Amino acid sequence: MPNISRTIRLTMAQALVRHLASQFTEIGGVRMRLCGGGFGIFGHGNVICLGEALHEHRAELPLWRGQNEQSMALAAVAYAKQKLRRRFMFATASAGPGTTNMVTAAALAHTNRLPVLFLCGDTFTTRLPDPVLQQVEHFGDPSVSVNDAFKSVTRYWDRITHPAQIIQSLPRAIATMLDPADCGPVFLGLPQDVQGWAYDYPEEFFTERLHRIRRQPPDAEEVHAAAALLKAAKRPVIIAGGGVQYSGAAAELQCFAEDHNIPVVETIAGRANLLHGHALNIGPIGVTGSNSANAVAAKADCILAVGTRLQDFTTGSWTAFDRDAPIISINAARHDAAKHMAAPVVGDALLSLVKLSQAIGDYEAPGAWAESCGSERRAWDAYVDANISPRTAKGANRPMSYAQVIGAINQLCHPRDRVVAAAGGLPAEVAANWRTLSVGSVDVEFGYSCMGYEIAGGWGARIAQMETEPGRDTIVFTGDGSYLMMNSDIYSSVLNGRKMIIILCDNGGFAVINKLQNNTGNVSFNNLIADCNIEGEPFAVDFAAHARAMGALAEDVHSVEGLKEAFKRAQAATKTYVISLKVDAHDGWTKEGHAWWETGTPAVSTRSEVLKAHAESEAGRKRQRVGV
Repeated sequence: MPNISRTIRLTMAQALVRHLASQFTEIGGVRMRLCGGGFGIFGHGNVICLGEALHEHRAELPLWRGQNEQSMALAAVAYAKQKLRRRFMFATASAGPGTTNMVTAAALAHTNRLPVLFLCGDTFTTRLPDPVLQQVEHFGDPSVSVNDAFKSVTRYWDRITHPAQIIQSLPRAIATMLDPADCGPVFLGLPQDVQGWAYDYPEEFFTERLHRIRRQPPDAEEVHAAAALLKAAKRPVIIAGGGVQYSGAAAELQCFAEDHNIPVVETIAGRANLLHGHALNIGPIGVTGSNSANAVAAKADCILAVGTRLQDFTTGSWTAFDRDAPIISINAARHDAAKHMAAPVVGDALLSLVKLSQAIGDYEAPGAWAESCGSERRAWDAYVDANISPRTAKGANRPMSYAQVIGAINQLCHPRDRVVAAAGGLPAEVAANWRTLSVGSVDVEFGYSCMGYEIAGGWGARIAQMETEPGRDTIVFTGDGSYLMMNSDIYSSVLNGRKMIIILCDNGGFAVINKLQNNTGNVSFNNLIADCNIEGEPFAVDFAAHARAMGALAEDVHSVEGLKEAFKRAQAATKTYVISLKVDAHDGWTKEGHAWWETGTPAVSTRSEVLKAHAESEAGRKRQRVGV
């Protein structure tokens, strides 16, 4: 046992990094550091003191330098997601714009309940040199800095104003990131002077510690109440969310569904909870879902939601279910378990499914119900078969559809390849058309729907993937809009030897929002490049040339067969490979499978098309479930 009376004199930055390097976890029986390292761009607010400390521990905590602070933090998010929240990374930036660039990534991590540690420079605690470079002054409150912006998008926030403070704050920050109920990003503001101040820290603060993720057992009374509801059901359905994977409960979910003959539908975050071919996998649910899952949800007389926060894209803005169908919600977070007057089962998904299964005993859903759900799924599979097939001669001269692109890659990829997508049209198209080949192999970031996550997230996912499955690929689906917004981690991936395969679908702008614009009676305006405020002829970016300029291999393709051949070359390549292609911006969408979605529509307009769309939207609202 360490002698707590013994101390070691370190700067605050040195002590912070040394403590991080002393934290361990165990995954699959293998002991490893809890913090997988970090992403950093240095400036005057973090390079001198924190930079010195990180250099001393660069072997234990590898530091990856990105090209943009937001993309670095997004990469850290994707790393944590691939590691199922069992490991995290930090992201560090200087005081000022470097730090504020990361607010969006913090919001994404907060929304998706993912751990990231933000270590950001701050102004001087003494205030003697104020106002300093990049300081935004608040005339009525000198204690405020731009770092206060992170308070709304983090689970734990602190400003370290004395070196001793991290003895309390840093363990609390780590505990927050490991808590299944409150997991999310943590922010520590590091004033430039305090980073270098010395303190006599107890040696015990640096003793190696092994962390384990808490598994909260459910309350017996809540399980009893949930069991009573489920045993009375004739048409139950399970909604499986991302929390199933974070709990490591995919196998238990499958056993539960099989033992009780209950169909399963998946959220976007829960894609890849069950394999595509499983008889009880009825498909993705919601606005970006499938006809099969949405039809089953509408007929269900009891909904068992497992590990989902029931976002509006899952619930069709709360029109996807029968108003009278009770909801049972298993969730580690009380906040999520109690939504919409659900019967809550607050606890770990795996333990809760075991207890609920025991409570319902030999209950099985009627065979006719499961068979009718299977029939719906077979009809949806037939639709997807046609949707991903190359176009017939009638439409052969049009660009490829998203579905064709997704189907071609799905056919050729390895089952353990990692798929990454995010905002725009691709989340819907991947959710509807991708056929899961292995559990936990899909990352569609649609909690915060953040453009720019795709390539940055692919880089972070690849760093995580290389630790355990270096022979597999990370496949990124991105549109031209997201690519133009954030692409510089193509360079990072080449520089760091972390290969990605990027499928770049060019539809000439923000085509999915143009589709929403048109579907609500509006004219195309400011979404497609051709409809923007331009003074010259619209033109396409040479994306392949741009990617090659950042060191990647790249090519353009013009057909499904050409895509397949290019993908094979990408699989054989040893560094990041970009495949650029045109997709149909107008008629290339998956047209089936969509639930109603509430969007604000104008009640007054000079366009009859807008008024018609408004009336249709108001009619859909009548089906919304009442709840809080």
